[in-house]
This record gives sequence, C-alpha cells and structure tokens, in this order.
Amino acid sequence: MQTPKPLLPDGARRTAAWCCVLLLVMGVTAVAVWLCIVLKTAVTPVLLALLGTALLGPVHRRLAAHGVNRSLAAGLTCAALVAVVGGAGYIVATALIDTGGQIVDSLKDAGQWIIDHFGVADGTDVDDLADNAKNLVGKFGASAAGGLLSGISLVGSFVATGLLALLLTFFFLRDSDRAANLAHTIAPRGTGDLVEAVGRRAFEAVEGFMRGTTFIALIDALCITVGLLVLSVPGAVGLGALVFVGAYIPYLGAFISGAVAVLVALADRGLVIAAWALGVVLAVQVLEGHVLQPVIQSRTVQMHPAMIMIALTAGASVAGILGMLLAVPLCAAAFGVIGELRKGYAAPERGEPPEAGEGPPASRADA
Repeated sequence: MQTPKPLLPDGARRTAAWCCVLLLVMGVTAVAVWLCIVLKTAVTPVLLALLGTALLGPVHRRLAAHGVNRSLAAGLTCAALVAVVGGAGYIVATALIDTGGQIVDSLKDAGQWIIDHFGVADGTDVDDLADNAKNLVGKFGASAAGGLLSGISLVGSFVATGLLALLLTFFFLRDSDRAANLAHTIAPRGTGDLVEAVGRRAFEAVEGFMRGTTFIALIDALCITVGLLVLSVPGAVGLGALVFVGAYIPYLGAFISGAVAVLVALADRGLVIAAWALGVVLAVQVLEGHVLQPVIQSRTVQMHPAMIMIALTAGASVAGILGMLLAVPLCAAAFGVIGELRKGYAAPERGEPPEAGEGPPASRADA
C-alpha cells in the first residue's frame, strides 16, 4: 500500500510548528505581563523582595554557617539592609539637595553655552527649554506613578511597598532552605530535579547581577566623584550619587549621569575642564567594560547590549522607572532558565544522564 504524500513539504511543516510554538510562548508571556500589571500591588513587593534576597543571600548564609539561628540571621540581615539603605539614601538625598540647585543652574548655563556657540535653535531661551523639560518630566512621572499606583498616594504606597518587601525578604531568607522541597512538591512527576535546577540557575543569575551591579556602581561612583573633586567641579558628591543610582539601569543610567557631570563641568569650569571630566567618565566606563564587568560578573548570564536596551525599553513601557530597574535582572533570570533547560534536554540526546541537579550548590542559591 502506497504511503500518502504529505500535503506540505517537511520544511514548511517544521516552520509551521515553530511558528505555533512561538505564538504560544508570546501568548503566555503576554498573559503573564497582563497579570503582573493587574496584580502590581502584590507583584512589586515580591519582585523587590527577590532582588533583596539575591543581594543579601550570601550574608545570611554566612551567619547561618556560623551557627546563628536562621530567623535571627534573617532579622539581622534585614536590619543591616535597613541601616545601609537608609544611610545611603540619606547621604544621596542630602548630597542632591545641597548641590541640586547648583547642578541645575550649571546645566542651564551649559545649555545656553551650547545655544550661543553652535547656533542651535536661534531665538530659543534656555529657560523655556528648562520649563518644557520640567513639564515633560512631570507628565512622565505622573503617568508612570499613575500606572503603578493608581488611586493610591505615592508616599503611602512607597512606604507600604517597602515594608511589605522587607517582610517578604525576611521570610525568603529564613525559609530559603525549603525552596528545594517546594520545587519537588509543585513540579509534575519526574521533573522535580529539573525544576529545582532551573530555579537555582535563575536565582544564581539574579544574585550575581545584584552583587556585581552594586559593587560596580560603588566603584564607578567613587572614581567619578574623586575625579570631579580633583577637577573642582561643583556638586561632585551629588553627581557621584547620581552615578551610583544610575548604574542600576545599564548603559542608559551611566550615559545620562556622565552627560550631566560633563555639562556641569562645562558650565562652571569651561571647555578644558569639561574635556577632562569627559575623560574621567570615559576612563571609568572603559574600566567597567574591560575590567570590572568581566571579572566581577563573569559567572552571571551575559547579555548582548542590544538585548539589554530592548529589555529596558519594554520595562519602561510596562512599568515606567520601576520596570527599567527590574527589566535586566528578570531577563538575566530568563536567560539562566533557558540555558539550564537547554543543558537538561541536550544531555539525554547525547546519551548522557541528565544533569538537572548540577548547578550552584545549595549554599549558593538556596532561595
């Protein structure tokens, strides 16, 4: 009996199958994003708590390894977080408040200098540009806050979200040793090891990103602050604080904070000092890209700059500034999951036993 000839060639059927898979993944992703937006009041503290747990996990594990009770270790770690974040926030806010007016005046002077020397927008007053920029920022901030905190006071929601995130961080740290058992409980039969390995790999990626970014941001801020102080640029401490905060938004934050520093130097100290300030900023960026990133974040998921920019744009469109802050670590976790799944499914094809249990040891990624 003759075998019936397929209606479509083999290549077309494979393409159609992959298109169906792609549409299914996109549909599931769209539904997940929609649910996160609808449940943003609950999702935001959970995501912030996961980032805090990734950052504080090594401290908690070190305390627990020295015989400290897990609950006490989690409480001490959260208390240290409050002290460090509160102190850093006070220093940053004080520096920006003390030098904010001077920085704004210098930026206005720099804008006027550019208009006068390059003939940009003849007849345009820099005060008008500043007013338009303030209105634009105000509208963007209002829309972003409205999208995230609809119907709730901004300050009240910020405090409530911070407290809830802190409490969740405490529980995540204290009960992180139960994560492996939870993965085996909720996973379908026979996939517990793979689910555990995927969870460990995702958390390892987020943990490495948070630790590495914090350390790199601190080094960048210190180097640029020292350079600006040597050049006697006004508001050097405030500009350094801006660099530290902006480092959590890769590429875009560094570009904006570095541009502000150069413009302030241009307005207050002239073209020569501005050129030196630009050299300091570029030197720090070269140090970060060629030394700090490869050494500090060599064990995390490496993403192409284009992917990072796409993630930042998508995060901003979904959740404003908060989305930009969360976009890159979430993408790092996603890439870690994809890598672990590929490794798990590639092993049986090679005739090797699956290495689902392989990955970071439990003491490294037990959240």
